[in-house]
Amino acid sequence: MAAQAPGRAADLPLENSKTPRAGRLLSLDAFRGATIAGMILVNNLGDHTNAYWPLLHANWNGWTPTDLIFPFFLWIMGVAMAFSFASRKARGETPEAFLRHVALRAGALFAIGLFLNAFPNFDFATLRIPGVLQRIALCYLFASLIAFYGGGRGLVVWSVGLLGGYWALMKLYPVPGYGAGILDQQGNFIQYIDSLLMPGHLYRNQLRWDPEGLVSTLPAIANTLFGLVCGGILRSGDDARTKLRSLAVWGFGLVALGLVCDRWLPINKNLWTTSFALFTSGHAFLAMALAWWLADLKQWTRVAQPFVIFGLNAIAVYALSSVLSDVLSITGAKKAVYDGFFLRMASPINASALYGLAHVLVLYAVAWLMYRRGIFLRL
Repeated sequence: MAAQAPGRAADLPLENSKTPRAGRLLSLDAFRGATIAGMILVNNLGDHTNAYWPLLHANWNGWTPTDLIFPFFLWIMGVAMAFSFASRKARGETPEAFLRHVALRAGALFAIGLFLNAFPNFDFATLRIPGVLQRIALCYLFASLIAFYGGGRGLVVWSVGLLGGYWALMKLYPVPGYGAGILDQQGNFIQYIDSLLMPGHLYRNQLRWDPEGLVSTLPAIANTLFGLVCGGILRSGDDARTKLRSLAVWGFGLVALGLVCDRWLPINKNLWTTSFALFTSGHAFLAMALAWWLADLKQWTRVAQPFVIFGLNAIAVYALSSVLSDVLSITGAKKAVYDGFFLRMASPINASALYGLAHVLVLYAVAWLMYRRGIFLRL
């Protein structure tokens, strides 16, 4: 199998490469690994009704650290794409081969997401169509096309267009029976379009709405495009100080812009509002600046290594975590272990967190074994 390009998203489970290529951004793998570990933790708490607030999503408007995880992953994917695309161009890959690769990769991700939604009952009559991997697939597909046809300037133009257009749709389109500008759980533009296009195939079908639905994927694409912008900065010939300054300017600027926009379109992960996309992208720039400074410039490799191990097989570990969680719940093993062990050793709120951490450690052991055996599953 072909070795992986520096900085490429080493997380798509369809290609087996024995060693990650030298010259990778250690910080990017570590950032990805920390993000996927966080995603596994918050998805697998022992009891979501007894949990520390940073491990829970905001109920509606506002944000918690947990709300940063998914947009971070999309943003990280964008950074990796910048390196991967440059490597493919340097190898002389034809436009047809590049577009075919993009389509196959997006299709594979979407299919894996559908499988995870269907598992274990495979009831296709009520199969949830949207999902985390499905959104990643769509963001990858459309961000790739934008980068391919629009170039560097197109990344910013399309980001502004997607975020501005989404804002206009959410605030100005009159939803039948509700009117324009509804940002509640019922009657918003997302709910109207998603329930119209995918009735019976959404998350919590009784609400006829999905937090990873089709419409709210539009601003999520912008998160990926901002990641591509970061990748361009890191690939540039500027010195380290200039790069760090650029990352900080983008980071603080987008955070501030998100907070300003929050006054008119609140920061809301469920609706993936324009302010949310800006705010989370800004935090991703700042987190990447810190990770790059520590891991790649200061060479804190021992600190980064555990997260790198997660990051090199991120999607594979995420998919395994989803299957494991379903199996534990269906068989009653989760209740038995949680009630019989964790609740006996700690208070409910601590037991909930400890169970989630145990889930992370089990998946880390799998990732470590894959790393030791030189197994890196990607597209």
